[in-house]
Amino acid sequence: MIEPADNPQEAVQHPSTRTAVIGLGNPLMSDEGIGSRLIAEFARRSRCGEFAGVLFLDLGTAGAKVLHAIAQKRKAIFLDCVFMGEQPGAIRRFTTDDVHSLKILSRFSFHEADLLGILELSRKLGECPEEVVIFGIEPQEIAPGETLSSALQTRIKDYVAMIQAEL
Repeated sequence: MIEPADNPQEAVQHPSTRTAVIGLGNPLMSDEGIGSRLIAEFARRSRCGEFAGVLFLDLGTAGAKVLHAIAQKRKAIFLDCVFMGEQPGAIRRFTTDDVHSLKILSRFSFHEADLLGILELSRKLGECPEEVVIFGIEPQEIAPGETLSSALQTRIKDYVAMIQAEL
C-alpha cells in the first residue's frame, strides 16, 4: 500500500496496514535524502504486488507528522541518514534502546523534530508501535544536490535487501 506523504492521517484509516516504513531526510541535500530514495524504490516494487499490509511513506522533514503515520501500527521502520562514525554507505539496524539523540532543536518550527522525542510522545499517547526499528545509513556528503553520492547509490540494492528481510 502506498500513501501520499502529504496526508499521513489517511494512512491510519487502513486497518490492514500493520507496518509503516518511513523515509526521513531532505532529498535536496544529497545523502540526507537516502530515506526518500529508498521509499521510492519500495513504492516501485509495491506497485508490482509485493508487501501487502505495508505502508511506505516519504515524510522527508515532516517532524510531528510521524505521530499520525505510526499511530496504531504494530511495527514502524525508519530509514534515515545517520552519522555513526562508519565508512560512508555503511548501514546499521537499531532499536530505540540502542540509540540516544544528540540533536539540539531550536524549538521554533513544527517541521523540526527529534525522532526519539516523537516516539516518546507516541508512547505517552498510547499509540506507539510495539516494535520500532531504525536503519541508519552513514552519509558521504551532505550538501545541496538532488543525487546521492556514489558510496550510497551503489549500495541501494543492499539496503533494500536488508530492509526487505526486516519486513
